[in-house]
Amino acid sequence: MATSRKNTTKQTLSYRHSDKRKNNPHVGMVDTASDGVEGQTTWAYDPHLDPTLNFDPARAGIETLIDDALASGDEAAMRHALEQLKRLQSPYLNWTGKAERTSFEVDTVSLHVHERIDPATILASVQKRLKSAKSKGYAFQPDLFAAPFENLPLREAIDFYQHERDWANRLIAGDSLLVMNSLLQKEGMAGQVQMIYLDPPYGIKYGSNFQPFTNKRDVKDRNDNDLTQEPEMIKAFRDTWELGIHSYLTYLRDRLLLARELLSESGSVFVQIGDENVHRVRAVMDEVFGEKNFVSLISFMTTTGLTSQFLPAVNDYILWFCKDVNLLKFRRLNQIRKLGDATASRYSRFETENGKIGLIGDSSESEAGAPKIRGAFSLSDLTSSHEYSLGKTPVIFQGREYLPGRRYWSTSPKGIRRLGFAGRLMPEHTRIRYKRFLEDFPAVPLSNAWTDIGGVQSRTDEKVYVVQTSTSAVTRCLLMTTDPGDLVLDPTCGSGTTAFVAEKWGRRWITTDTSRVAVTLAKQRLTTASYDYYDLKYPHEGLKGGFIYKTVPHITLKSIANNAEIDEIYERMHPAVEEALGELNRTLTPTPLPEGEGIQNTPRSQEGELQNNPLPSGEGGRRPGEGKSPLNPTLRKLARKLRTEQTDAEQLLWRLLRNRHFFKVKFRRQHPIDPYVLDFYCHEERLGIELDGGQHNEPDKRRADEKRTAFLESKGIRIIRFWNNEVLQE
Repeated sequence: MATSRKNTTKQTLSYRHSDKRKNNPHVGMVDTASDGVEGQTTWAYDPHLDPTLNFDPARAGIETLIDDALASGDEAAMRHALEQLKRLQSPYLNWTGKAERTSFEVDTVSLHVHERIDPATILASVQKRLKSAKSKGYAFQPDLFAAPFENLPLREAIDFYQHERDWANRLIAGDSLLVMNSLLQKEGMAGQVQMIYLDPPYGIKYGSNFQPFTNKRDVKDRNDNDLTQEPEMIKAFRDTWELGIHSYLTYLRDRLLLARELLSESGSVFVQIGDENVHRVRAVMDEVFGEKNFVSLISFMTTTGLTSQFLPAVNDYILWFCKDVNLLKFRRLNQIRKLGDATASRYSRFETENGKIGLIGDSSESEAGAPKIRGAFSLSDLTSSHEYSLGKTPVIFQGREYLPGRRYWSTSPKGIRRLGFAGRLMPEHTRIRYKRFLEDFPAVPLSNAWTDIGGVQSRTDEKVYVVQTSTSAVTRCLLMTTDPGDLVLDPTCGSGTTAFVAEKWGRRWITTDTSRVAVTLAKQRLTTASYDYYDLKYPHEGLKGGFIYKTVPHITLKSIANNAEIDEIYERMHPAVEEALGELNRTLTPTPLPEGEGIQNTPRSQEGELQNNPLPSGEGGRRPGEGKSPLNPTLRKLARKLRTEQTDAEQLLWRLLRNRHFFKVKFRRQHPIDPYVLDFYCHEERLGIELDGGQHNEPDKRRADEKRTAFLESKGIRIIRFWNNEVLQE
């Protein structure tokens, strides 16, 4: 059951799970005969699985397993026997009383229902009482904790643990070992729990186990005034921790054994622990669940500022094991990342709307009138170690040939061409790199270092219990390993954090604690909490159909390189421009200029060339009869090569300028003016046009361009620069 509320006008809904459970006896309806007490259940550790019993009888037992497996020819049995032999030979953790305690007994008791809290039933009962009071002048007090649609006939209600009834989440006051044994023996719940979260005492101090009052959290270790007044808690503490850390490990091992029996084959168990005993608990869990079923050791922040004699301890740990690593249910979680986050530190460049590229944090980025930043990006390698037939093919970008070096291209030359069409390529020194934008996938997979959840994250994280766990840590564990409707068990209830999180996310839950203070706090927290409202993805399927989740884009290099539609889009964006030029020249009439300026009042020859405007020496492109110094052969060869390797932007602009399409003036492409080659040059206007890629925004390129411009202007040539994307997109 999960109550969800979106706002004050939203109707309160009570989600119900379709699963069933055995009917528990209600308190006051049981006696010795009807309770069905079955005495004690004996739980034994398998000597073949216990590395501490590495004496000859145990080894003989392993040898017997191997002989039986060989005789039967069962490969699974043989693998099992060899695995036990390997574990027998592994290092192990030993403590006082471990080797002697090969089994233990647990009382098999019934779990009695004291009260039932159902929001929908409570509200309906209150409304009925108010209506009755108005009509009859008095109010009848109904049972607020009953669900009439689930009530069994009396003859069946007293036949405990024999009938199925609708599922109800349970908050149980009692020892976790007794409760788990009862769930296994009396309710048949072996293999039905998807996730178990244990937050046991981190050690054997008072502060880790007791909180005497609901309004007092500052429990002092070894201060008897702060000791709980509950006799059963004092007895449990004295009995459980009689041998200190040795008793602690025994306590934990027993509960982990029963937890393993309750877990489903795809289930997970999480144990939250501090740095004092994390290494010991890891060794115990290796023995109970097997080393191969270890999943991860998670560290998470608990505070941001603690003083210490040496290094401050600001984090705790979560040990994650599973029942069977080959069947583990795992749902990958992602974190949304933004600029400034540690996970987004590599996105150090930005691109503006006009194609300008700069570094994040550059002062010019925030100048008044500066172009709006379109996206932050990082440069990624465009090569891989995977060998394929086209992996060494040269590619040409912005008139320059590139090779992958000792590696291979990550995609085909056609894919690289599409990356160029999409504006995803950028030269860097002698290499060509892929521009990966932050918006391509604004998320990062969650790792095992949770440094972002320290301190109080929300009102629900405010501590009311001395060892209260952060909701963020439990939420992540729950979302990684369960689906809506799955069952979650917390044998160490505390303030009810696991139950609260499970209720919020539509999971079934059972939680238990020996302390009445902890149970009272958990009950108050659960009954007074407000839960977010989530829309079901398939309402007719209920909670097991899941919720509607937020999605984010995930654009990869492969998705762009293999997208054939990019070619069609590029062709549509760049049609035959000659047709548009005719319309452009008809609609744009040049404004007459004052005499002596521009081309309107400049005398021309019949061929359309300007008169009395000789080219500087060594500039090339001379007219008949003009004498000039011969052009540098190397520069002439370079100009010819560049004409055959024009970039996409140069090709597009040349279609606009060639054959006097633009205001009847003549342009030359890749025109040499020693020691440079201009992309486009108009001698009539003494005008040069340069097209620049993103690499020209680098500091060294900027300085070179400024030097180049100054040289050309000294020869009376005016330079206009455009970014490649301006030509391609505008």
